[in-house]
Amino acid sequence: MFSWLGKQSGGRERGGGTDVVQTVTGGLRDLYLRKLLPLEEHYRFHDFHSPALEEADFENKPMVLLVGQYSTGKTTFIRYLLEQDFPGMRIGPEPTTDSFIAVMYGDSEGSVPGNALVVDPKKPFRKLSRFGNAFLNRFMCSQLPNQVLKSISIIDSPGILSGEKQRISRGYDFCQVLQWFAERVDRIILLFDAHKLDISDEFSEAIKSFRGQDDKIRVVLNKADQVDTQQLMRVYGALMWSLGKVINTPEVLRVYIGSFWAHPLRNTENRRLFEAEAQDLFKDIQSLPQKAAVRKLNDLIKRARLAKVHAYIISYLKKEMPSVFGKENKKKELISRLPEIYIQLQREYHISAGDFPEVKKMQELLETCDFTKFHSLKPKLIEAVDNMLANKIASLMSLIRQEESNMPTEMVHGGAFDGTMAGPFGHGYGEGAKEGADEDEWVVAKDKPAYDEIFYTLSPINGKISGISAKKEMVTSKLPNSVLGKIWKLADCDGDGMLDDEEFALAKHLIKIKLDGYELPGTLPSHLVPPSHRKPLQTAE
Repeated sequence: MFSWLGKQSGGRERGGGTDVVQTVTGGLRDLYLRKLLPLEEHYRFHDFHSPALEEADFENKPMVLLVGQYSTGKTTFIRYLLEQDFPGMRIGPEPTTDSFIAVMYGDSEGSVPGNALVVDPKKPFRKLSRFGNAFLNRFMCSQLPNQVLKSISIIDSPGILSGEKQRISRGYDFCQVLQWFAERVDRIILLFDAHKLDISDEFSEAIKSFRGQDDKIRVVLNKADQVDTQQLMRVYGALMWSLGKVINTPEVLRVYIGSFWAHPLRNTENRRLFEAEAQDLFKDIQSLPQKAAVRKLNDLIKRARLAKVHAYIISYLKKEMPSVFGKENKKKELISRLPEIYIQLQREYHISAGDFPEVKKMQELLETCDFTKFHSLKPKLIEAVDNMLANKIASLMSLIRQEESNMPTEMVHGGAFDGTMAGPFGHGYGEGAKEGADEDEWVVAKDKPAYDEIFYTLSPINGKISGISAKKEMVTSKLPNSVLGKIWKLADCDGDGMLDDEEFALAKHLIKIKLDGYELPGTLPSHLVPPSHRKPLQTAE
């Protein structure tokens, strides 16, 4: 596992990798404290954008944030992954989860209320205290000894309702809280119900608060077993259309389709699709510990770029302010001209427009500020951050690559993840090229009589057909030559450039595997080797 996760690995030493872990952890923290934090403090970055990072922000495990409208299955999804209940869990068709619940690992089962949680220096939630008691009374940490939680933590959020009443009655800025979490988590999962695809006003605002975190977002279309195949196609299309109006990115979001709970499927038409989608989602979540170091490094780079832009904005506003008279009028003028100032700064400092904060939000925040207390531009602070981005980050990346090569791959284990890894219920078990792997009889034998009929129409000589004769039959599959060439290499077991009846039957079997939508194996598995080409077992004399 990477640097800041090293302390969470159950106390296991990994030999020489330990020094690399500590070096990367210390390197990132040191870079932030020495290079970036002085710039943030000098230009009041924390008042405008994001609180200062603390020790726990560098040490914490990867976190997954679940967001969705009420009764889309967020809490059920967590229970499905953990395969056990957790303190504070409530499930029902009505809006049940009314709090943010951080589900984390603990030696014993229990819960910690929000006010106590934000004073714990070992947890990465101290800066949430700024949202006040209205939020802290609706925030808790649920701890339990679960194998899954040794590698990741999961944040459950309140179900989102439609209408203005829900927003007013919360007593805190829901979208600001989501934005705070979004900046710190490794994955954001938006859950949708196949029967409730409408995106309410508050849900739309919530999704917009994830601006700049698009690479972390994944979408889950849950309860998909409650509709048939035709309805599912329409539901999927409607979901993509709705998301397209809210998330303004040229890329199409990855949508995982399935039914994520431990109950029988109501509609089994798409069982194979659901299994494949669940496997893909599990792989994505399982890879989070391995990618955590790069993700935190990426977030630090994004933060540094924003801090630089913020410094340019603040110093420009300071420079434009009059020294004696007309300060208030000039302030109003500068705020109204902020879009033009953005363009001017882009040209002057060669900055991308995507690095600038949202204009409306910045204008609102500037309304309450005294521009005369802003600081002028300090080139040394900017140079320190530029040096960090140009040189120091590159050396940390090389350390991370070294760690990747020296340490075993860290994956999420336990709960639902173990049920898909091995055994007959693992994804793809007994399918495609794996069919017949645990059978004594050659799997091709059942179809060999039909293949033999074709084989003998190709005029074999001495029990074999030439490559030209085989090609005439194989091209009827309409598979591309690159695929047929691979099938030929796999089927020609003795490499004599000809096929006997068993090798021909194997080639036809591999063509069938490919036409059924499965991938061909890189090398021929032992159970597919024709009986006459198998090496006899060595016996003791």
